[in-house]
Amino acid sequence: MTISTDVPALADLTTLRVGGPADAYVEASTEAELIDTIRAADDADQPLLVVGRGSNLLVSDEGFGGVVLRDVRKGIRLDEQDSCGGASVHVVGGQDWDELVVASVEAGWVGLEALSGIPGTVGAAPVQNIGAYGQEVSLAISNVRTWDRLLGRVRTFAVGELGLGYRTSLLKRTMRGAPTAADPQAPWYPTPRYVVLDVNLQMRLGTLSAPIAYGELASRLGVEVGDRAPQAEVRAAVLELRAGKGMLEDGRFGVATGTDHDRWSAGSFFTNPVVPADQAGLLPAEAPRYPVRSSRPETTTGPSLGVVDPSLVKTSAAWLIDHAGFGKGFGVAGPASAATLSTKHTLALTNRGGATADDVVTLARAVRDGVLDAFGVELEPEPVLVGVSL
Repeated sequence: MTISTDVPALADLTTLRVGGPADAYVEASTEAELIDTIRAADDADQPLLVVGRGSNLLVSDEGFGGVVLRDVRKGIRLDEQDSCGGASVHVVGGQDWDELVVASVEAGWVGLEALSGIPGTVGAAPVQNIGAYGQEVSLAISNVRTWDRLLGRVRTFAVGELGLGYRTSLLKRTMRGAPTAADPQAPWYPTPRYVVLDVNLQMRLGTLSAPIAYGELASRLGVEVGDRAPQAEVRAAVLELRAGKGMLEDGRFGVATGTDHDRWSAGSFFTNPVVPADQAGLLPAEAPRYPVRSSRPETTTGPSLGVVDPSLVKTSAAWLIDHAGFGKGFGVAGPASAATLSTKHTLALTNRGGATADDVVTLARAVRDGVLDAFGVELEPEPVLVGVSL
């Protein structure tokens, strides 16, 4: 375990590249080190921020008055594989997410291919129920082992206990639901009560992907929505689409570090609004409408998508932002702003090279308020906000 009071700025640990230093910085390379650090911080009533690749964080310019704990563990283990049960795979929380996707495509484990190129670690995947291009990690998870900070013990959640939904989970709700106006320093913020130790996945075997659910991806592959395609081709198509939107992590996938400020972001800054189906008529008539799928598969006989929840409708945050007057490259102070919307995709807020956290917050607030004024829809930030607020 590496413990240091010579702490790097959070700007050096996050993909947005903003944020000041922390009081202390720890890198844990084993599960015991991870748990010991969490215990010590909690016993001392020190604020705790557990980070992976820092791809979903916006940290204040003042930094973090507590312990930053980085999970640097790696490990993908195949526990069992057969044609009937598929592949049972154990992955530690600090494992790089896209390395897992590469391993699954190469091994013929179906269900992660459309999640290619998402920055971050495996431990963050169930917290956020990460998803992209019609696929979510919920359909591959069998259970998640966590450290329960309240009870001081390991707790394992089966997939059905995780409360997985669109960009949410029970794990996430123990963090975001805790702070209140009366108690802004509630104990489980900015790290949830449950810290992910490892994730167990159950995936079907095959060379073809799960059914393609996203029209843009189907079009790129030359197939119909609902069809399947070779996993390797799906991965390549997703990486091409993400590259065109500036949604690949800087310094990876052949992109030179520091050359494209559209990649200095936290990815999609706002989640796509989900509304009750009986209120969908309140959305702008021209706004896109997408189905919302559950973590329950459509079929148990092969790779599938989640069952559509008829009570919910999802619309596009990017469409709302663009049609509220915030185009690509928009900055509060014009195109020379230190923080602007990406020049490739309106859903990403970017650091143009010298932005502060306050610059990003000012831009986010302007976009959120503009969409609310135009359409009556309040956008919710996707990153964890540490020391700042909209």
